[in-house]
Amino acid sequence: MIQKRSIGFAAAAIIAGAATTAICFGDALGLARSAATDSEATAAAPVGTTSHPIEVLQGKPWLVPVADGPKALRGKVVVVNFWTYSCINSLRVLPYLRAWNARYGPKGLQVIGVHAPEFAFEKDPARVRRATNQLDVRYPNLPDNDYAVWRAFANQGWPGFYFIDATGKVRGYQLGEGKYDEAEQLIRKLLTETGADVSSIPLIPVEAGGIEAQADWTDLRSPEAYIGYDKAADFTSPGGFGKDAVRTYASATTLSLNQWDLAGRWSVGGEHATLNGGPGTIRFRFHARDVHLVLGGAPDGRPVRFRVTIDGRAPGSSHGTDVDAAGSGEVKEDRLYQLVRQPGAIADRTVTVEFSRPGVRAYVFTFG
Repeated sequence: MIQKRSIGFAAAAIIAGAATTAICFGDALGLARSAATDSEATAAAPVGTTSHPIEVLQGKPWLVPVADGPKALRGKVVVVNFWTYSCINSLRVLPYLRAWNARYGPKGLQVIGVHAPEFAFEKDPARVRRATNQLDVRYPNLPDNDYAVWRAFANQGWPGFYFIDATGKVRGYQLGEGKYDEAEQLIRKLLTETGADVSSIPLIPVEAGGIEAQADWTDLRSPEAYIGYDKAADFTSPGGFGKDAVRTYASATTLSLNQWDLAGRWSVGGEHATLNGGPGTIRFRFHARDVHLVLGGAPDGRPVRFRVTIDGRAPGSSHGTDVDAAGSGEVKEDRLYQLVRQPGAIADRTVTVEFSRPGVRAYVFTFG
């Protein structure tokens, strides 16, 4: 099992340019931050990447199959995207993958999603199918719960992109968000090599909204923050964690930037914290336009209501897509919830999430 670590705004540019990209990293793979040079369009594939990528893809069951079967990938230009549905970095690249699939599919491009889960709940095929439907992911997808495809490609994080030519050779690799224009130019080049004429297809900017809107990188000062003790940092409730045990937590007197705490009866495990007696709260001091929290529903299947405040007040126009102006929301399924999207000036603020009853699970804060 690959252990994973997430970095919310790593300065790792894989396609040429100076812009920062956001990446969720795989811990066990010995990753370092890497800056690309202006001379390269895309990076070479990582050392150890399979020389037979199409055959690797053909050897797995599919959630959403390739039309005419996996063997139909032979002779096509293929973009392989490693993703997981609770990762904000993975979600923010979806508009580009949809656009490329729509623009260049008739010319011989095939986009393939490889869903490699970060959390245990993301291994459930039914949940992944529901997520792909909700996220309008219509191109083929295969599950990679055992990370066999991940390892074969020597992938290093989410989102990871592999650009495969019609002969089955990996011609480019990108780790993280950003540099979509360069990626599209590579797609056009690989298609042109097959004899396809893409000159009539305009390079139109991709519009993204809602939870998929690109992050406000200039004002992003908060990294991803895990709630489970395996990867948690900057937890400030008095007494620290009581690992794998139910205990009553209290809020800290003050929170500095990127610190967080719990209040109420929680049990903190390696991957997440579970509210064992309601109500309970979780707070985070952040500096970002957007605040997200990956949450899991109660075991009884009934929705868990929650209320969000920013500096003690209802969010109003700063509410996220999963919260109304009064701060009210419900956890109905295991996924990422957008709590805050600020339309105005960004400053250090404290978001508080109060849950109405026990059973809810909290996994990770992410920002944008």
